[in-house]
Amino acid sequence: MHIDMTSDFVIAVLVAGGRGERAGGDGPKQWQTLCGRRVADWTVQIFADHPRVDRLVVVHHPEDESDALSLVGVDALVAGGATRAASVQAGLDAARAFGTGFVLIHDMARPCLRPDLIDDCLDHARASGAAALALPVTDALWKGENGAVARTVPRDGLYRAQTPQCFRLDDIIAAHASADPDAADDVAVAQAAGMTVAIVRGSEDNIKITYPQDFDRAARILGQ
Repeated sequence: MHIDMTSDFVIAVLVAGGRGERAGGDGPKQWQTLCGRRVADWTVQIFADHPRVDRLVVVHHPEDESDALSLVGVDALVAGGATRAASVQAGLDAARAFGTGFVLIHDMARPCLRPDLIDDCLDHARASGAAALALPVTDALWKGENGAVARTVPRDGLYRAQTPQCFRLDDIIAAHASADPDAADDVAVAQAAGMTVAIVRGSEDNIKITYPQDFDRAARILGQ
């Protein structure tokens, strides 16, 4: 990986500690096959090949160490915790051993991320301290009660969160130290600590594999 000590150091933390049972298949989704390779192999390569990423940390489930050891381009492997927040914190602790700078936190189950979105996220984070990919909500939103539509919810100003989410490493480590263990993501952790997070436009192709049909959609995107 490229190392340029004249610029801000960048570490990517890829979170792969979940079980992904909704995705079906034989084993956790991040280790299932997608276009001839594992989902995790695709995701790792995006960051390992990116010229602005200096170090790469993978957080894996304790039972998946053998799978994680076969990943190419990873600088550190660490076992995750019982919650996503605990897993991210373990990854951040490993990242801190490499130095300070910025950290990109990304879901391993998003293998279709474009490299230019990493650039956009980093550029906005360097300007404002923190940034995250998201897409504006365009569909109508309903509040349901007892299986029926109770009311329409205004979608103005609403976004669908994506990853990566980028922060100054020391800031997000400090935020996690007092974070709610049930926080939805690292933006929620950052907000609780009083940080302002810039919104960076993501991509419809930057999907998170969640259900069985998502493998086919990801395969079509990667095939492009």
